[in-house]
Amino acid sequence: MAEPRRLLVVVAHPDDETFGTGSIIAHHARQGIEVTVCCATRGEAGEAPDWLPGEADLGEVREGELRRAAATLGAADVVVLGFGDSGMTGPAADTTLAGAPFDSVVAAVRDVVDRVDPGVVVTLDPVDTDGHRDHARIGQASIEACAGRAGIAVYAWTVARPVLARWFEELELLRPETEHLDLDREGFGRPEQDITTVVDTSDVLDVRLRASAQHRSQTPPFDGMSEDLRTLFLTRDTLVRIWPPWSGGQVEDRLSWP
Repeated sequence: MAEPRRLLVVVAHPDDETFGTGSIIAHHARQGIEVTVCCATRGEAGEAPDWLPGEADLGEVREGELRRAAATLGAADVVVLGFGDSGMTGPAADTTLAGAPFDSVVAAVRDVVDRVDPGVVVTLDPVDTDGHRDHARIGQASIEACAGRAGIAVYAWTVARPVLARWFEELELLRPETEHLDLDREGFGRPEQDITTVVDTSDVLDVRLRASAQHRSQTPPFDGMSEDLRTLFLTRDTLVRIWPPWSGGQVEDRLSWP
């Protein structure tokens, strides 16, 4: 019997795996691909909801949400690296994802890559396209952890610039108090010419929504958005193929397995 293909998805915080790469996970799990989710932090610097008791450990709550959501998406395993959540701004302690020595983050991801032995790795965009330093950091470290390895294709999950611009416009109306709007947004989102891969994941929309519901402590980024923008977020995933290097031509409509 042939060994199953394996996909490793590496993200920064609980909910990145669902609000970001959720459809990629569910779409490939449905195809019988063995998916492992690796999350660098427990998300303890996130926004705590009003209903959470003051003495509750937000990181513990969010890790539980991560594990339930990943299971809903069809992931076979979840690995939490244990770096601290760096938050959006301010000094980053040396125990956090953004503040720890880069080599230590690379080594932690590399250990997971060695153990999982995936054919494809999907991580977050190594270019700061959304203002969250942890997202860029884990993308950079994941790509470095896979550098020089034969038999692995590496992709960065991202959001195209026009889509992200529309999201910010609607966010200003929906949640004007959010700290995302305090960021300098110039250059956010990937230019469309950088996108190498667009995957139609409309087949797993129902699964994606069920998984999102597991993250009760956080607000989905597409919550309350216009229907067409919400559909773009939830059923059309855009990625940049990092390795093997993209040589141009027609945009892929699926991940390329070595």
